Amino acid sequence: MNNYSSAEIMQMITGYQHSRILLSAVELGIFDELDGHKLSCTELAEKIEAVPDSLEKLLNVLTSLRLLNKDNGKFFNTESSGKFLVKSSPAFLGGVMHQNHLWNTWSRLSAIIKSRETKKEVEINRRGGEWLRAFIAAMHTRGITRARDIKELINFSSVKRILDIGGGSGIFASTFIKDNPSMSAVVFDLPNVVPITKEYIEKENMSKRIFTLTGNYLLDDIGSEYDLIFLSAVIHSNSYNENALLIKKCASALNKNGRIAILDYIMNDERTSPVAGAVFAINMLVGTDEGTTYTEKEIKEWMTATGLKNFELINAGEGSGLMIGGF
Repeated sequence: MNNYSSAEIMQMITGYQHSRILLSAVELGIFDELDGHKLSCTELAEKIEAVPDSLEKLLNVLTSLRLLNKDNGKFFNTESSGKFLVKSSPAFLGGVMHQNHLWNTWSRLSAIIKSRETKKEVEINRRGGEWLRAFIAAMHTRGITRARDIKELINFSSVKRILDIGGGSGIFASTFIKDNPSMSAVVFDLPNVVPITKEYIEKENMSKRIFTLTGNYLLDDIGSEYDLIFLSAVIHSNSYNENALLIKKCASALNKNGRIAILDYIMNDERTSPVAGAVFAINMLVGTDEGTTYTEKEIKEWMTATGLKNFELINAGEGSGLMIGGF
């Protein structure tokens, strides 16, 4: 059934409240300060330079939400908040700070719907180094498990050289080639990203097998003689025509039997499914000039125009799809 009760609709409407509570707690460093400590509201307020009366209300609701414990006026982390919400924890949900930033762009949704003149910023190029490192770290953490899963969906038997477009930390490239000494990879990304990419590559001891190219993939040379070109979370940032240009450029860079693999939200013709992709289209609306999520038909149009064929669409989990096309 497509019908909601009034209570279910109100629950959807008020869902932002829990989100804002949690995002503010992370932004203020509450979980970090309570890591390994039990502090009163007054003690914590002094550490984070907050107003005690206001802070106490936030700490109490965090306790109600089972994100903090409270004992004799002292607050301390739960097992979950200590594991996932303390920045120094290996399991820290790094994407939370990126979500905090997205809060601001999403708040402009109504104005953007009425007038596209109200937007936009290409944040990855305009934000400072600290923001960029946090963003790449978040994508890297998410990509560790994701890359392992995607590796199982691609046939690498004839692949010797890979290009990872917009590869960030290089986690996909590293995962794909790690177990096969005969394979190498190139990660292509923006000038302010590639120095961070190189740091991750060095940490993985992959500097002799993973190389980097710097530039704008729509304007600059991406190299040639690749057996596989991989694009994860790339096409949704571009317009239809920009993606047509990009896929044409990628196809020209492939070896004779090369393939292009696109990992992204891949929509049905009505653009209503998967739900995650429909929601993400709004994220692109508020954050980019022309980005959106695309349909299977549109992706095939770009590939077909370059001579690619033998299409395969694979369910990649998390609402996403893996579209592969080759010569």
